[in-house]
Amino acid sequence: MTERNLTWLEIDSKALEQNLKTIRRLAGKRKIAAALKANAYGHGLEEMTELLQEKSDISYIALHSVTEAVRARHAGWDKDILMVGYISLDQLDSVFELNLEPTVYNLETIRKLGKLAAKYKKQAAIHLKIETGTNRQGVEISRLDKFAKEIKSLPMLKLKGLSTHFANIEDTTDHSYAESQLKLFNDGVKKAGRLGLKPTLRHTACSAALLLFEETRFELVRPGIALYGLWPSKETYLSYRLMGGQNQILSPLLSWKTRVAQIKEVPPDSFVGYGCTFRTTSRTRLAILPIGYYDGYDRSLSNLAHVLIKGKRAPVRGRICMNLMMVDITDIKGVKLEEEVVLLGKSGSERLTADQLALWAGTVNYEIISRISENIPRVVV
Repeated sequence: MTERNLTWLEIDSKALEQNLKTIRRLAGKRKIAAALKANAYGHGLEEMTELLQEKSDISYIALHSVTEAVRARHAGWDKDILMVGYISLDQLDSVFELNLEPTVYNLETIRKLGKLAAKYKKQAAIHLKIETGTNRQGVEISRLDKFAKEIKSLPMLKLKGLSTHFANIEDTTDHSYAESQLKLFNDGVKKAGRLGLKPTLRHTACSAALLLFEETRFELVRPGIALYGLWPSKETYLSYRLMGGQNQILSPLLSWKTRVAQIKEVPPDSFVGYGCTFRTTSRTRLAILPIGYYDGYDRSLSNLAHVLIKGKRAPVRGRICMNLMMVDITDIKGVKLEEEVVLLGKSGSERLTADQLALWAGTVNYEIISRISENIPRVVV
């Protein structure tokens, strides 16, 4: 398949096995909800769904939108789906049609689900999100009594889970804020219990929490970036190592490749690309690549990043275009038309990581991988 594509991604199934072993070791007997939102962090929702469907110990996948849930069901996922994004009121029928477990934090959603449960004559399992200091989704602890009253008045609703999300667990080695959030969550769980809400699943552990803090794991964990073999941040890695954690417990799944679409000789003092931002100082050999910012290769990488060709680094020259980019192959011998080019991954002894691209682009590895265009074919290897 790769020979028929100018640009493609390779998903390493063996690396996935290693990451799942690490996650299972950390999770123990707890349930695992593998985060496949955002097109499985750029890895391909259908491809990752099919790979994880074979894993008997993966109880859930966690998705953001109804569209993702439809795709996952069509790809063959027949186990539980935890919806972590907002489902609009007019889409709540999908909870019953697709057998979803929504995360709720609006009374309007709960009331509508109650009515639909009666219509479908089917119980709905819901997860209530508690606000602990991220100030994104979630119910303030002071308002839990209203939510408890509403949920208990609707017999076809089952509160299956209580959750929260950490705001500052991976951006620092000082975890005092995360600890305060965990305390608030535990306070919320106790209050919910006094109000008659007794969920079977508590879940707070994203990848960083799973890697660092056993007390965050409860009955279910929600690994995201670690599933794909990447560390949430260098601070998370440092914290893990300072705690005595072993190295090389995660392996990146994704390689991103393209091919040389043209080779040209450019004389000295020639400008390359839009805006004339790069000028040659000597005769230069350029490779033109059929990929650009439309495909997810960020424009901020212009005149900064490298790609790998024949195991050597070729610097990006000029601005990244919408569908094209130029790299300098003057010092790389034997490059031919349609030569394989590695944008992300390994070539020979060289490797380009999502963390390196993120450093060049001034962002995080999450954004580098999740913004890779869904139109690019994903190939499981």
